[in-house]
Amino acid sequence: MTTTLERPLISNGFTLSPQILGQLQPSDSSAPIEDLRAQYRAQGYLWLKHFLPREDVLAFRRRFFAAFAETGLLAEGTDPVDGIYSGHEDRDQSRKLMMEAVRWASYESFCFAPRIWQFYEEFLGGPVYLHKRKIMRYTRPHDVNCTGAHYDLTYLRGGTDSVCTSWFPIGDIPVEMGGLVYLEGSDRWGREMEEEFRANNADLSPEERISAYNKNMAQGGWLSKDLPNLAERMGSRWLVADFEAGDMMVHSAYMIHAATVNESDEGRMRLSTDIRYQLVREEIDQRWQNHWSLDDML
Repeated sequence: MTTTLERPLISNGFTLSPQILGQLQPSDSSAPIEDLRAQYRAQGYLWLKHFLPREDVLAFRRRFFAAFAETGLLAEGTDPVDGIYSGHEDRDQSRKLMMEAVRWASYESFCFAPRIWQFYEEFLGGPVYLHKRKIMRYTRPHDVNCTGAHYDLTYLRGGTDSVCTSWFPIGDIPVEMGGLVYLEGSDRWGREMEEEFRANNADLSPEERISAYNKNMAQGGWLSKDLPNLAERMGSRWLVADFEAGDMMVHSAYMIHAATVNESDEGRMRLSTDIRYQLVREEIDQRWQNHWSLDDML
């Protein structure tokens, strides 16, 4: 599977040249579980194609954007499932609706789909727990602000490091629409960085020690906004993909990832969600036991 780039990828003002780009490798969700575990250990991620029914994912996308029509977010006369940006919106109203959306029964049902938790029970080898804090984002076309390079354990230090993140494209997200990009081989580097942070944080209070915003962390807990420089420093590449509705990404708490600008010519908004599963018997970060809010500082 090969992704064709029609234009440069940009993240926070930095251009990712073709020389530092590679392709995510898809995995077959029907493969033996030991094979998937081996791929996960080797890569730090699994890209499970067509994991959920496409029609279910698109139905939720339609419901989501239909609810936001009252904010002026959608271009007049367009189908909500297309998510075509109008060029303006009532931001305060949109923020309020987003905080409602992560509490919808339909969203809870999406995240608790039997296909997902049953996969994790087999993959992790026991009963699993879904973190209450679940994040949804929509990205407007040509918004220059992108998620910088980070690994998730930075924000989850109060619990097990065996937590798995699932990232779902809610709708097709070809590479030009700014889906996630992963730094090849970075699960190992994330572990090494966290060991260094753990040593540097040893003299801090317990609350500060687990914080992504303590004195030893960069702004927002990110490693860098400069993705090309980080790839050069690591001697690595950023892996990209054309994601489809129904795909599920699984990545480790140490896998370094980021996002790029949504350059959709049609004005389509990217919609995605990221949720986290772990074994219920392992330590749970209590800070993640509330619904996500935009000001929760996690």
